[in-house]
Amino acid sequence: MSSAVRGTGDQADTLRQMARSARQNNQVAAGTPPLTDQQGIRVISVTSGKGGVGKSNVVANLAMALAAQGKKVLIIDGDLGVGNLDVLLGLSPQYNLNHVLSGEKSLSEIIVEVSPCIKLIPAGSGVQEYTSLGQHEKLKLLDELDMLEEEFDIMIIDTEAGISENVTYFTVAAQEILVVVTPEPTSITDVYALIKLLATRYSEHHFKVLINMARDSEDALEVFRKLANVAGRFLDISLDYLGCVVRDERLIDSVKKQKAVFELYPDSDASNCFSTLARRVIENSRQTRLKGNIQFFFRRYLEGSGGGGV
Repeated sequence: MSSAVRGTGDQADTLRQMARSARQNNQVAAGTPPLTDQQGIRVISVTSGKGGVGKSNVVANLAMALAAQGKKVLIIDGDLGVGNLDVLLGLSPQYNLNHVLSGEKSLSEIIVEVSPCIKLIPAGSGVQEYTSLGQHEKLKLLDELDMLEEEFDIMIIDTEAGISENVTYFTVAAQEILVVVTPEPTSITDVYALIKLLATRYSEHHFKVLINMARDSEDALEVFRKLANVAGRFLDISLDYLGCVVRDERLIDSVKKQKAVFELYPDSDASNCFSTLARRVIENSRQTRLKGNIQFFFRRYLEGSGGGGV
């Protein structure tokens, strides 16, 4: 189910096609196979219009579910002011992303192992300095992440809630955008405002939608229909329904115990939802497209096209 109103003359699509053709021609000339839909790290930004919708919980448990299906996952806590993914997962990292941005540590030095197939780049908390990244910090993060590309299949970014500059940076720099919304009216209106901003100011036109804290699947579909109807009337975007996570008391209990529900209660309703979501994420795997802006791991798209730097 989707709401799609597509425009024409997309210059970014032309750029994507040119970069893809140039890369494939060079790879053929070098005797190496061109990049397929299943190759290269996928970067998914998970965001929301407001706090309190369970976004970080979604990130933690989706990573667990993807790892259970054989994927190597890197999580970035993109809430640089009040990061809490480490707390949700019961971890106490000595260093965090702030130490990388300040030049004290490299990215590889701060990565924390969550499980053999999941690594976390933790964010700092209570530090205002990096709540709005400057150009230098953004480019530094791009460079540092480039070194990790071969180690992971999927990178998931847990952005802060709202429409801050850091949210738009992490979201636009990702190749896929997953918005988390709940049945609450304020959540629906706030996520629409976020989608509208990303569409009109940053030319983002493709969004996946996850309904969290739904009563059941019908409740989730009704929420999606409301969002899709409004978006379809006023925005030139495509919304794809990824699925839902139902309300589950065991999820609340797992938060109190600083464990992912997928790990603590693998047979719970919420865990089954995350397993389904992970399968859909994997099934929806497609070649990541070059946008008309700088992306994480963007250099691989420019190989062979003569574009060597930022």
